[in-house]
Amino acid sequence: MSIAASPAPKKVNLRRPDIMEVVQAQVLQHYRSLLVERIRASGHVLSSPDGSVTVKLAKEFGFCYGVERAIDLAYAAVKVFPPPNRIFLLGEIIHNPEVNDQIRAMGIVTIGSRPTDEELAQLTDQDIVIIPAFGTEVATREKIRAKGCIEVDTTCGDVMSVWKRVRQNAREAVTSIIHGKAWHEETMATSSQATAIGGGHYLVVYNLDETDYVCDYIENGGDKAEFLEKFKGAHSAGFDPEIHLKAVGVANQTTMMRGETEEVQRRIRAAMERKHGPSKLPEHFRFFDTICGATQDRQDALQKLLHDPMDLLIVVGGYNSSNTSHLAEMGEGKLPTYFIKNAGKMINAGLISHYNQHLKQEVETSDWLPMDRNIVVGVTAGASCPNNLIEDAIRRVFELRGVSVQELLHD
Repeated sequence: MSIAASPAPKKVNLRRPDIMEVVQAQVLQHYRSLLVERIRASGHVLSSPDGSVTVKLAKEFGFCYGVERAIDLAYAAVKVFPPPNRIFLLGEIIHNPEVNDQIRAMGIVTIGSRPTDEELAQLTDQDIVIIPAFGTEVATREKIRAKGCIEVDTTCGDVMSVWKRVRQNAREAVTSIIHGKAWHEETMATSSQATAIGGGHYLVVYNLDETDYVCDYIENGGDKAEFLEKFKGAHSAGFDPEIHLKAVGVANQTTMMRGETEEVQRRIRAAMERKHGPSKLPEHFRFFDTICGATQDRQDALQKLLHDPMDLLIVVGGYNSSNTSHLAEMGEGKLPTYFIKNAGKMINAGLISHYNQHLKQEVETSDWLPMDRNIVVGVTAGASCPNNLIEDAIRRVFELRGVSVQELLHD
């Protein structure tokens, strides 16, 4: 079924001024931090009077516009559709466990990001379904619309910009090579856009090693069965590398590292140029910059912060948050970095439980917080992390060194 064949969703205006006034007051109550606002206004630095502890907060951190919009719309749905109305959410609204817990506490029922037949069977045309900020796959959207549900679409505008490019590729018989994580909700949604128009194809590459493998195949050919097995679960049905790598367009999951995406496109472009010649390149290669601006702002801000002398870096956010994980990667290359989902993971000065992306699990590190000298601690957070969790982390660092934050803020 094509995108055009999908039934139109029922539309309700949730962004009425009277609704949003109430909603934004609720959101502020749940997620605002006066401490973070104070630090931001003071040059993003907070130090103890004796200089024993200094916290440096990245210039850009925390909620982006797309996340704020998604949360606002979810809260508005609760206001506009009170019980006995039923509100369902496809998966997670954003990748932050505390925010998702708060959403559930408001009475929103979570179903799968790819709802099962049993989950779909319970929906009626009186129910409200929230599509998360990452979007959803075309097939899932069509099933929701076929049920006649009221749709609250919180998909980020940057994600939809990528979808537009991918659909354009499909219309022009150009395969979309998507730099991203094939298992991530956003990339699955983007991939589905490539195949929604008849004849469209996609291939997802995760890193530069996979990119080089594709480039070698473009230039020299290879074992097709091996190729398809290597990218199992990361390509469209019926994908044939001998056919569908002749004309490609590079897109990306919006929360990937800009530098890596740029290198992916550079390598693929170079392979195409060597294969077909410079004069034929426009027939065989397309590229559009589709990195999320907020993601890039947070990466740039952390890059600048990492130029400052610091003893360690705290990165706060959900462990399944792609943009947050990339911030942690950046820190790991420079200094001791601890990726935590909340301040409770800082158990004491001698023990911290933090996420190891390579092992894909929490690990414990001893003696992580120096106690015998003056320290500088960097703090940043991904685009799905609320300010109140950032405040909790900052307070905990000072507490563990015996410093009262309230005394620091006293004028």
